[in-house]
Amino acid sequence: MARRFDEDDIRVRPPRSTRPRTKDRPTFDNTTMAMVTTVDRGRFTCALETGESVNAIKSRELGRRGVVVGDHVRLIGDSNGNSESLARIVALDERMNALRRSADDSDETERIIVANIDQLMIVTACADPEPKIGLVDRCLIAAYDAGISPVIVMTKSDLADPADFLAQYESLGVRKFILRKESDLGELRELLKGKQSVFVGHSGVGKSTLVNALAPEAKRSTGGVNSVTGRGRHTSSNALAVPVDTDTWIIDTPGIRSFGLAHVDANRIIHAFPDCGEIIEACPRSCTHDEEECALNAWARESEGRNARVESLRRLLRSMRQA
Repeated sequence: MARRFDEDDIRVRPPRSTRPRTKDRPTFDNTTMAMVTTVDRGRFTCALETGESVNAIKSRELGRRGVVVGDHVRLIGDSNGNSESLARIVALDERMNALRRSADDSDETERIIVANIDQLMIVTACADPEPKIGLVDRCLIAAYDAGISPVIVMTKSDLADPADFLAQYESLGVRKFILRKESDLGELRELLKGKQSVFVGHSGVGKSTLVNALAPEAKRSTGGVNSVTGRGRHTSSNALAVPVDTDTWIIDTPGIRSFGLAHVDANRIIHAFPDCGEIIEACPRSCTHDEEECALNAWARESEGRNARVESLRRLLRSMRQA
């Protein structure tokens, strides 16, 4: 005999009006401000304005937006530094700038190293390993492109005289420091004071050793140079921001092998130098600024100083174009 159904056997979907939906997103009014000091496999260590450190993860509200060392973020959740719980990064403040590089010159994908930087400290050794003009040139290009002040720091000056190497940058007006063992770091500390500075360089040039001297609490691992390859050994695997005082931060980065610049526009580099930037307005269309018709040629012939400056800029541009 067929079963007879009644209303209790029928599943009734509730009217849509009983399932209210809203387009309003959370406002997160009660967030805590912090700065990202290091990133490790999806976990972020953040420094609060009080000086305490908090561990956090990125929330879904940020979507695919990347968070890097130096970013100013807003946190919700546990901000007491409890190791057994995590805060959430729910908002990312607008960046003042960002230091970028690509994997190589054929890869146009930008990789942000750090954000909100005042100074780029380009660290290279006078010897062991030998200084590489190509890397220094490319770091300068990245700094000019991002609007970051570059500084060249030469270490191990007790092993070789850096005068000839540094002479190549004289016309660019880049600030330079020459250091050796037991050097007085007072002048360098004064330059760093009140700023956020990132240290970049090959492995083995003494970058982490210098960071440890400036901020002993950093406790960065250090290593020597391979006697066979002449290259430094990687000792740091991630960037780390360390406070020197309440308004001074230094950021140590892992040693780099290459610095791709596929994302950089040559004209942005020249416009970082106002005197040359005005001159190239008279260049022919599609000028590479390294040819006979370039307007920089006539300008450079007017004085020896201008010629040296143009030649230095052209070397930077050639470094950028080399694959």
